[in-house]
Amino acid sequence: NTIIAESNSSGLIEPASMTKVMTAYVVADQINNDLISLDDSVLVSEKAWRMGGSKMFIEVGKRVSILDLLKGIIIQSGNDASVAIAEYVGGTEAGFVDLMNSYAGALGMTDTTFVNSTGLPNEGHLTSARDLATLTSNFMSNFPEIYALFKEKEFEYGGITGNKYNRNKLLWRDESSDGVKTGHTSTAGYCLIGSAKRGSMRLITVVAGSDTANNSFSDTQRLLEYGFRFYATQKYFDANKEYTTAKVWGGKTDNISLGVVEDISITLPRTSFKNVKVNFNVKNNVQAPIKRGEKLGTLDIISNDEIVLTTDLLALNDVDAKGFFGRIWSKFVLWIMSLFGL
Repeated sequence: NTIIAESNSSGLIEPASMTKVMTAYVVADQINNDLISLDDSVLVSEKAWRMGGSKMFIEVGKRVSILDLLKGIIIQSGNDASVAIAEYVGGTEAGFVDLMNSYAGALGMTDTTFVNSTGLPNEGHLTSARDLATLTSNFMSNFPEIYALFKEKEFEYGGITGNKYNRNKLLWRDESSDGVKTGHTSTAGYCLIGSAKRGSMRLITVVAGSDTANNSFSDTQRLLEYGFRFYATQKYFDANKEYTTAKVWGGKTDNISLGVVEDISITLPRTSFKNVKVNFNVKNNVQAPIKRGEKLGTLDIISNDEIVLTTDLLALNDVDAKGFFGRIWSKFVLWIMSLFGL
């Protein structure tokens, strides 16, 4: 979640079929919450069947599984599949769009308003490059199994081969590329959310408004090569590992282990890592009882005298309080120390 290059990243753009990343995100979350299943069978409406533009070629009155519809959305960019799944999840496409906007708000996508599930041109259907990067990052983190569909190169449905190949040519050009989604309309131009992972480092790109499809691919490739060449991601803290301690007053133990409960990595220019240092800022006069996960300070990662990341130092275990007289004695000692400014 470190931005290493941007231009007009909050400017409003038409997302075209990049919209379908949110369509798939909503479905993935509904599956994750056991509201629907990949095996659910969706009845195709006439509205879905009649959708223009890129299609999966589903047939009205037939039933299609959620998994096949997701593949139709992600790999074939099917507008018909998007509407069919939207009607199933939201009751109507309009109901599903309300869900899309609710999810966008929850993810902090403040530049985004969705009007449909497909990305077809519609007044007010707008987002930004930054919001699309935020959405993509959350998709990868929250639903990695569904995200894996974005790297599939082809999907054939119903014996129709005319639209079976993924439009993202980077999947063929760069083996580290694993997504994400192309888009194009006459007003939006050619667009692409791209992503690649090399070693422990992942980059996400968003290019919008290109004149040609090839430009969107080549610009994305240049951005990826720039990022991987000049930047690196390194893990600095392991979850649940003790990095420092705090003295505990009135506890059954005198000290408590402090660390982080999630791995922490930072992304910097490659030349900046040799100047990295860490400062621990631990609270004074920590008193029991203490529960695991309680914030007891902060840590700062500093590079070239600038703070590049600040996060909480958390208790890694519980500390129970002493009995009544033990607590009274600890408070007395703290009072004496305060009198002398200690």
